[in-house]
Amino acid sequence: MSLPELHRYVPDLLADNYAAIDADLPQLLEVLFARSASEDWHKAGTFKHHLLGVYRALCLWEQPREVRMLGLFHSVYGNEYVNLTLFNREKERATLRDLIGEEAESWVSLFCAISRTRFVQAVLDGQGTGPEGLDLEDDKGEITHLTPRQVAAFIVMTVADVGEQWHSWQDEIFSGYPYQQKRELAPYWVASMWPGPLKPPANILHMLSRLVNILQAMPTDTGIPVPPAFRQGQGVLERKDEAAAAALYWQVITRMHPLTESVTARLMLESVIDHNPYVGEPRLLLAQLALTGGDFETAETQALAGLQALQSWGLAWDKRIAWEAWIAWARILLQHARNREWPKSLGALNGLGLVE
Repeated sequence: MSLPELHRYVPDLLADNYAAIDADLPQLLEVLFARSASEDWHKAGTFKHHLLGVYRALCLWEQPREVRMLGLFHSVYGNEYVNLTLFNREKERATLRDLIGEEAESWVSLFCAISRTRFVQAVLDGQGTGPEGLDLEDDKGEITHLTPRQVAAFIVMTVADVGEQWHSWQDEIFSGYPYQQKRELAPYWVASMWPGPLKPPANILHMLSRLVNILQAMPTDTGIPVPPAFRQGQGVLERKDEAAAAALYWQVITRMHPLTESVTARLMLESVIDHNPYVGEPRLLLAQLALTGGDFETAETQALAGLQALQSWGLAWDKRIAWEAWIAWARILLQHARNREWPKSLGALNGLGLVE
Protein backbone atom coordinates (compact mmCIF):
# COMPACT_ATOMS: atom_id res chain seq x y z
CA MET A 1 0.00 0.00 0.00
CA SER A 2 1.26 3.49 -0.85
CA LEU A 3 1.47 6.34 1.62
CA PRO A 4 0.36 9.73 0.32
CA GLU A 5 3.89 10.93 1.08
CA LEU A 6 5.43 8.53 -1.46
CA HIS A 7 6.66 9.82 -4.80
CA ARG A 8 4.46 8.33 -7.53
CA TYR A 9 7.37 6.31 -8.94
CA VAL A 10 8.44 4.71 -5.65
CA PRO A 11 5.99 1.74 -5.64
CA ASP A 12 6.98 0.77 -9.19
CA LEU A 13 10.70 1.22 -8.48
CA LEU A 14 10.43 -0.96 -5.37
CA ALA A 15 8.60 -3.62 -7.38
CA ASP A 16 11.11 -3.48 -10.26
CA ASN A 17 8.17 -2.49 -12.45
CA TYR A 18 10.31 -0.27 -14.63
CA ALA A 19 7.98 -0.63 -17.62
CA ALA A 20 5.48 1.57 -15.78
CA ILE A 21 7.99 4.42 -16.12
CA ASP A 22 9.70 3.57 -19.42
CA ALA A 23 7.78 0.96 -21.40
CA ASP A 24 10.88 -0.34 -23.17
CA LEU A 25 13.08 -0.63 -20.07
CA PRO A 26 12.76 -4.45 -19.71
CA GLN A 27 14.13 -4.78 -23.25
CA LEU A 28 16.95 -2.33 -22.52
CA LEU A 29 17.89 -4.20 -19.36
CA GLU A 30 18.02 -7.46 -21.30
CA VAL A 31 20.53 -5.84 -23.64
CA LEU A 32 22.67 -4.60 -20.74
CA PHE A 33 22.56 -7.93 -18.91
CA ALA A 34 23.43 -9.84 -22.08
CA ARG A 35 26.57 -7.67 -22.24
CA SER A 36 27.63 -8.56 -18.65
CA ALA A 37 26.29 -5.50 -16.75
CA SER A 38 24.82 -7.84 -14.12
CA GLU A 39 28.21 -9.56 -13.64
CA ASP A 40 30.63 -6.62 -13.65
CA TRP A 41 32.02 -5.19 -10.41
CA HIS A 42 31.25 -1.66 -9.29
CA LYS A 43 32.18 0.38 -6.23
CA ALA A 44 29.18 -0.45 -4.03
CA GLY A 45 27.91 -3.55 -5.83
CA THR A 46 27.63 -4.65 -9.45
CA PHE A 47 27.44 -2.47 -12.54
CA LYS A 48 23.78 -3.54 -12.82
CA HIS A 49 23.00 -2.20 -9.36
CA HIS A 50 24.85 1.03 -10.10
CA LEU A 51 23.05 1.67 -13.39
CA LEU A 52 19.64 0.95 -11.88
CA GLY A 53 20.45 3.11 -8.85
CA VAL A 54 21.38 6.04 -11.08
CA TYR A 55 18.25 5.48 -13.17
CA ARG A 56 16.11 5.38 -10.00
CA ALA A 57 17.49 8.71 -8.78
CA LEU A 58 16.92 10.35 -12.14
CA CYS A 59 13.31 9.10 -12.14
CA LEU A 60 12.67 10.51 -8.68
CA TRP A 61 14.29 13.77 -9.79
CA GLU A 62 11.69 14.01 -12.62
CA GLN A 63 14.35 14.05 -15.32
CA PRO A 64 13.29 13.70 -18.99
CA ARG A 65 13.71 10.40 -20.78
CA GLU A 66 16.94 11.48 -22.46
CA VAL A 67 18.59 12.01 -19.08
CA ARG A 68 17.17 8.75 -17.70
CA MET A 69 18.65 6.90 -20.68
CA LEU A 70 21.97 8.70 -20.21
CA GLY A 71 21.93 7.44 -16.64
CA LEU A 72 21.20 3.87 -17.64
CA PHE A 73 23.95 3.75 -20.29
CA HIS A 74 26.35 6.42 -19.05
CA SER A 75 29.55 4.32 -19.10
CA VAL A 76 28.85 1.75 -21.79
CA TYR A 77 31.40 3.19 -24.22
CA GLY A 78 34.01 3.31 -21.46
CA ASN A 79 35.36 6.48 -19.83
CA GLU A 80 38.43 7.95 -18.15
CA TYR A 81 37.64 6.25 -14.83
CA VAL A 82 36.59 2.66 -15.50
CA ASN A 83 36.91 -0.23 -17.93
CA LEU A 84 33.24 -1.01 -18.45
CA THR A 85 32.98 -0.91 -22.23
CA LEU A 86 29.79 -2.78 -23.13
CA PHE A 87 29.37 -1.22 -26.60
CA ASN A 88 32.01 -0.56 -29.24
CA ARG A 89 31.88 3.17 -29.95
CA GLU A 90 33.40 2.75 -33.40
CA LYS A 91 30.98 0.04 -34.55
CA GLU A 92 27.84 0.06 -32.42
CA ARG A 93 26.65 3.62 -32.03
CA ALA A 94 23.81 2.99 -34.46
CA THR A 95 22.75 -0.03 -32.39
CA LEU A 96 22.50 2.02 -29.23
CA ARG A 97 20.88 4.92 -31.10
CA ASP A 98 18.08 2.62 -32.26
CA LEU A 99 17.53 1.51 -28.66
CA ILE A 100 17.46 4.81 -26.78
CA GLY A 101 17.08 7.56 -29.36
CA GLU A 102 19.40 9.96 -31.15
CA GLU A 103 19.79 12.66 -28.49
CA ALA A 104 20.26 10.19 -25.62
CA GLU A 105 22.87 8.18 -27.53
CA SER A 106 24.77 11.30 -28.53
CA TRP A 107 24.86 12.31 -24.85
CA VAL A 108 26.11 8.88 -23.81
CA SER A 109 28.87 9.06 -26.41
CA LEU A 110 29.84 12.58 -25.39
CA PHE A 111 29.69 11.85 -21.65
CA CYS A 112 32.00 8.87 -22.16
CA ALA A 113 34.40 10.81 -24.39
CA ILE A 114 34.99 13.99 -22.38
CA SER A 115 37.22 14.29 -19.34
CA ARG A 116 34.62 14.21 -16.60
CA THR A 117 37.21 15.39 -14.10
CA ARG A 118 37.85 18.49 -16.19
CA PHE A 119 34.11 18.97 -16.68
CA VAL A 120 33.47 19.01 -12.92
CA GLN A 121 36.44 21.31 -12.34
CA ALA A 122 35.18 23.73 -14.98
CA VAL A 123 31.65 23.83 -13.59
CA LEU A 124 32.88 24.31 -10.02
CA ASP A 125 35.06 27.12 -11.36
CA GLY A 126 31.95 28.93 -12.63
CA GLN A 127 32.23 28.02 -16.30
CA GLY A 128 29.36 26.86 -18.52
CA THR A 129 26.41 28.35 -16.67
CA GLY A 130 25.52 30.95 -19.31
CA PRO A 131 23.59 30.72 -22.59
CA GLU A 132 26.82 30.16 -24.54
CA GLY A 133 27.41 26.77 -22.92
CA LEU A 134 30.87 25.36 -22.19
CA ASP A 135 33.99 24.86 -24.29
CA LEU A 136 35.83 21.99 -22.60
CA GLU A 137 39.48 21.39 -23.41
CA ASP A 138 40.92 17.87 -23.23
CA ASP A 139 44.48 16.74 -22.44
CA LYS A 140 45.47 17.19 -26.10
CA GLY A 141 44.22 20.76 -26.30
CA GLU A 142 41.16 19.83 -28.37
CA ILE A 143 37.91 21.66 -27.61
CA THR A 144 34.49 20.05 -27.19
CA HIS A 145 31.53 22.41 -27.10
CA LEU A 146 28.65 21.59 -24.76
CA THR A 147 25.30 23.34 -25.08
CA PRO A 148 23.58 24.65 -21.93
CA ARG A 149 21.17 21.69 -22.10
CA GLN A 150 24.10 19.27 -22.22
CA VAL A 151 25.90 21.05 -19.38
CA ALA A 152 22.78 20.84 -17.20
CA ALA A 153 22.18 17.19 -18.09
CA PHE A 154 25.82 16.28 -17.37
CA ILE A 155 25.74 18.07 -14.01
CA VAL A 156 22.62 16.13 -12.99
CA MET A 157 24.17 12.93 -14.29
CA THR A 158 27.38 13.57 -12.34
CA VAL A 159 25.50 14.11 -9.07
CA ALA A 160 23.51 10.89 -9.53
CA ASP A 161 26.53 8.88 -10.64
CA VAL A 162 28.83 10.01 -7.84
CA GLY A 163 26.14 9.99 -5.16
CA GLU A 164 25.04 6.45 -5.97
CA GLN A 165 28.45 4.85 -5.60
CA TRP A 166 30.45 6.95 -3.14
CA HIS A 167 31.24 5.66 0.34
CA SER A 168 34.29 5.78 2.62
CA TRP A 169 36.37 3.54 0.34
CA GLN A 170 36.25 6.18 -2.39
CA ASP A 171 36.92 8.91 0.16
CA GLU A 172 40.33 7.20 0.30
CA ILE A 173 40.80 6.06 -3.30
CA PHE A 174 39.71 9.36 -4.88
CA SER A 175 40.68 11.67 -2.04
CA GLY A 176 40.38 15.31 -3.09
CA TYR A 177 38.12 14.69 -6.11
CA PRO A 178 37.92 16.40 -8.58
CA TYR A 179 41.47 17.54 -7.81
CA GLN A 180 42.73 14.09 -6.83
CA GLN A 181 46.41 13.29 -7.14
CA LYS A 182 47.93 10.02 -8.30
CA ARG A 183 49.18 7.94 -5.37
CA GLU A 184 50.99 4.63 -5.45
CA LEU A 185 48.97 1.70 -4.15
CA ALA A 186 51.57 -0.15 -2.08
CA PRO A 187 52.11 2.52 0.62
CA TYR A 188 48.34 2.91 0.96
CA TRP A 189 47.42 -0.75 0.88
CA VAL A 190 45.13 -0.41 3.92
CA ALA A 191 43.05 2.25 2.19
CA SER A 192 42.87 0.08 -0.92
CA MET A 193 41.16 -2.89 0.76
CA TRP A 194 37.64 -3.04 -0.67
CA PRO A 195 34.95 -2.42 0.50
CA GLY A 196 36.42 -0.95 3.68
CA PRO A 197 34.10 -0.18 6.59
CA LEU A 198 31.31 1.20 4.34
CA LYS A 199 31.09 4.39 6.35
CA PRO A 200 29.02 7.23 4.86
CA PRO A 201 31.23 9.57 2.85
CA ALA A 202 32.88 12.46 4.66
CA ASN A 203 34.07 14.63 1.78
CA ILE A 204 31.89 14.42 -1.37
CA LEU A 205 28.43 15.85 -0.55
CA HIS A 206 29.94 19.32 -0.27
CA MET A 207 30.93 19.10 -3.93
CA LEU A 208 27.60 17.60 -4.98
CA SER A 209 25.69 20.34 -3.16
CA ARG A 210 27.69 22.95 -5.04
CA LEU A 211 26.89 21.28 -8.36
CA VAL A 212 23.15 21.22 -7.63
CA ASN A 213 23.33 24.83 -6.48
CA ILE A 214 25.05 25.84 -9.73
CA LEU A 215 22.11 24.43 -11.70
CA GLN A 216 20.01 27.28 -10.34
CA ALA A 217 22.15 29.74 -12.30
CA MET A 218 21.67 27.87 -15.58
CA PRO A 219 19.38 29.17 -18.35
CA THR A 220 15.76 28.29 -17.60
CA ASP A 221 15.04 26.77 -21.02
CA THR A 222 17.31 23.70 -20.81
CA GLY A 223 14.42 21.37 -19.97
CA ILE A 224 16.53 19.80 -17.18
CA PRO A 225 14.88 20.11 -13.74
CA VAL A 226 16.96 20.90 -10.67
CA PRO A 227 17.05 17.77 -8.45
CA PRO A 228 15.21 18.06 -5.10
CA ALA A 229 18.39 17.19 -3.15
CA PHE A 230 19.85 19.95 -0.96
CA ARG A 231 16.47 21.73 -0.87
CA GLN A 232 16.44 21.80 -4.67
CA GLY A 233 19.88 23.37 -4.80
CA GLN A 234 19.17 26.15 -2.32
CA GLY A 235 21.46 24.67 0.33
CA VAL A 236 25.21 24.13 0.17
CA LEU A 237 26.72 21.68 2.65
CA GLU A 238 29.96 23.04 4.07
CA ARG A 239 32.98 20.73 4.25
CA LYS A 240 33.28 20.95 8.02
CA ASP A 241 29.60 20.12 8.48
CA GLU A 242 29.78 17.11 6.16
CA ALA A 243 32.83 15.75 7.97
CA ALA A 244 31.36 16.35 11.42
CA ALA A 245 28.04 14.73 10.53
CA ALA A 246 29.67 11.62 9.08
CA ALA A 247 31.94 11.22 12.12
CA LEU A 248 29.16 11.67 14.68
CA TYR A 249 26.83 9.33 12.81
CA TRP A 250 29.50 6.64 12.71
CA GLN A 251 30.09 7.02 16.43
CA VAL A 252 26.42 6.21 17.01
CA ILE A 253 26.47 3.30 14.55
CA THR A 254 29.54 1.79 16.24
CA ARG A 255 28.11 2.49 19.73
CA MET A 256 30.89 4.84 20.74
CA HIS A 257 28.70 6.39 23.41
CA PRO A 258 27.31 5.32 26.80
CA LEU A 259 25.19 2.19 26.47
CA THR A 260 23.32 2.56 29.75
CA GLU A 261 21.26 5.53 28.57
CA SER A 262 20.01 6.81 25.21
CA VAL A 263 20.20 10.55 25.80
CA THR A 264 23.77 10.83 24.53
CA ALA A 265 22.96 8.93 21.33
CA ARG A 266 19.91 11.15 20.79
CA LEU A 267 21.96 14.32 21.24
CA MET A 268 24.62 13.03 18.86
CA LEU A 269 22.01 12.24 16.18
CA GLU A 270 20.44 15.65 16.62
CA SER A 271 23.89 17.13 16.09
CA VAL A 272 24.32 15.03 12.94
CA ILE A 273 21.11 16.53 11.57
CA ASP A 274 22.18 20.03 12.57
CA HIS A 275 25.39 19.56 10.58
CA ASN A 276 23.81 17.73 7.63
CA PRO A 277 20.03 18.11 7.34
CA TYR A 278 19.96 16.74 3.78
CA VAL A 279 20.21 12.96 4.36
CA GLY A 280 17.56 10.68 5.78
CA GLU A 281 19.29 7.88 7.66
CA PRO A 282 20.18 9.83 10.85
CA ARG A 283 16.55 10.90 11.14
CA LEU A 284 15.42 7.28 11.01
CA LEU A 285 17.73 6.35 13.88
CA LEU A 286 16.39 9.32 15.82
CA ALA A 287 12.82 8.22 15.04
CA GLN A 288 13.53 4.74 16.40
CA LEU A 289 14.96 6.18 19.61
CA ALA A 290 11.85 8.32 19.98
CA LEU A 291 9.60 5.29 19.44
CA THR A 292 11.49 3.34 22.08
CA GLY A 293 10.98 6.23 24.49
CA GLY A 294 7.28 6.56 23.68
CA ASP A 295 7.67 9.97 22.01
CA PHE A 296 5.41 9.21 19.05
CA GLU A 297 5.13 12.82 17.86
CA THR A 298 8.90 13.21 17.46
CA ALA A 299 9.10 9.75 15.91
CA GLU A 300 6.51 10.65 13.28
CA THR A 301 8.22 13.95 12.48
CA GLN A 302 11.65 12.39 12.07
CA ALA A 303 10.44 9.28 10.21
CA LEU A 304 8.54 11.42 7.72
CA ALA A 305 11.49 13.77 7.25
CA GLY A 306 13.79 10.78 6.76
CA LEU A 307 11.43 9.25 4.20
CA GLN A 308 11.25 12.52 2.29
CA ALA A 309 15.04 12.92 2.32
CA LEU A 310 15.55 9.39 1.00
CA GLN A 311 13.17 10.14 -1.86
CA SER A 312 14.79 13.51 -2.56
CA TRP A 313 18.05 11.66 -3.06
CA GLY A 314 16.84 8.36 -4.50
CA LEU A 315 20.15 7.08 -3.13
CA ALA A 316 21.45 5.75 0.16
CA TRP A 317 23.94 7.84 2.14
CA ASP A 318 24.63 4.92 4.50
CA LYS A 319 25.38 2.22 1.94
CA ARG A 320 25.63 -0.64 4.41
CA ILE A 321 21.93 -1.06 3.63
CA ALA A 322 20.26 -0.68 0.22
CA TRP A 323 18.07 2.35 -0.49
CA GLU A 324 15.02 0.11 -0.85
CA ALA A 325 15.53 -1.28 2.67
CA TRP A 326 15.93 2.22 4.14
CA ILE A 327 12.64 3.18 2.47
CA ALA A 328 10.91 0.12 3.95
CA TRP A 329 12.32 0.86 7.42
CA ALA A 330 11.23 4.50 7.19
CA ARG A 331 7.69 3.36 6.41
CA ILE A 332 7.73 0.87 9.30
CA LEU A 333 8.80 3.63 11.68
CA LEU A 334 6.23 6.06 10.31
CA GLN A 335 3.28 3.67 10.48
CA HIS A 336 4.11 2.67 14.06
CA ALA A 337 4.52 6.30 15.09
CA ARG A 338 1.10 7.09 13.65
CA ASN A 339 -0.43 4.02 15.29
CA ARG A 340 1.18 5.03 18.60
CA GLU A 341 2.73 1.61 19.14
CA TRP A 342 6.21 0.05 19.27
CA PRO A 343 7.53 -3.36 20.37
CA LYS A 344 8.38 -3.75 24.05
CA SER A 345 10.85 -6.61 23.56
CA LEU A 346 13.79 -7.32 21.28
CA GLY A 347 12.08 -10.43 19.97
CA ALA A 348 9.01 -8.44 18.97
CA LEU A 349 11.26 -5.94 17.20
CA ASN A 350 12.68 -8.79 15.15
CA GLY A 351 9.10 -9.69 14.16
CA LEU A 352 8.43 -6.39 12.35
CA GLY A 353 8.23 -6.42 8.58
CA LEU A 354 4.79 -5.79 7.08
CA VAL A 355 4.41 -2.34 5.53
CA GLU A 356 0.75 -1.42 5.65
